[in-house]
Amino acid sequence: MLPHVTAIRYVTPLREGGSLPGVVEADDLGTYVMKFHGAGQGRKALIAEVIAGELARRLGFRVPDQVLIDLDPAIGRHEPDPDVQDLLKASPGWNLGVDFLPGSLGFDPLGWRPDRLFASRVLWLDAFIGNVDRSWRNPNMLVWHGDVWLIDHGASLIFHHAWANAARLFAGPYDVDDHVLTPFATRLEEAEAELAPKITEGLLREVTALVPDRWLENEPEFAGPRELRDAYVDILLPRAGKPRDWLPDLDVSAHRPDTGARRGENRPGWLGGPS
Repeated sequence: MLPHVTAIRYVTPLREGGSLPGVVEADDLGTYVMKFHGAGQGRKALIAEVIAGELARRLGFRVPDQVLIDLDPAIGRHEPDPDVQDLLKASPGWNLGVDFLPGSLGFDPLGWRPDRLFASRVLWLDAFIGNVDRSWRNPNMLVWHGDVWLIDHGASLIFHHAWANAARLFAGPYDVDDHVLTPFATRLEEAEAELAPKITEGLLREVTALVPDRWLENEPEFAGPRELRDAYVDILLPRAGKPRDWLPDLDVSAHRPDTGARRGENRPGWLGGPS
């Protein structure tokens, strides 16, 4: 499993996301963003975080370390927000912790031009895991010490919200219209040639094994956690093979233009020329 720690201090809620994660300190002296199994998205968001995030890490992307955090809701008893109190009380026991990156900044597509291969690799990964949450409005990437880190994969693997229709939900090309890196992903074939062969049955079983049994129990239509892990592998492994019908035929020119404007080029005339 993932490393296991215990939360010892609730620091503050993070209000950027809809699930209201919280910053906590743990007994390993680490600081984590804790994502709660009692949040509206439920345990399946945490399952997707683990599988997709750890898969990304093994494919060479920078992803903050993940841990299991044991929570006693009493540590947040002085938090004044009743919504936070309700969330804490609904989430005793094991939750997911994501390493807090102090001083990191949210990725801004207007302020940083990504490397073309990097953009293509991220887009390929998101298409593979069906991540619907890396848009211009919410890139879910952080810039830390000059590097880009991928975060928040809970909106991936959406097929597991309706197992009876899983194959249909995961069929068809990935929709790139709203993806933040679409205008820069000009080397998708190169990214595919690198990443697809790395996705093996062994790799998928490795990342699904990191999900705690208690998050996989009581799933209708499955006998237990082992059978459910097999179902994730059975869906994802063929997706890595050919034909890859889910991979978009990307025409970058049809999406948001990459103007390459230099500083000062769009300066209004009444401001004068750049100094």
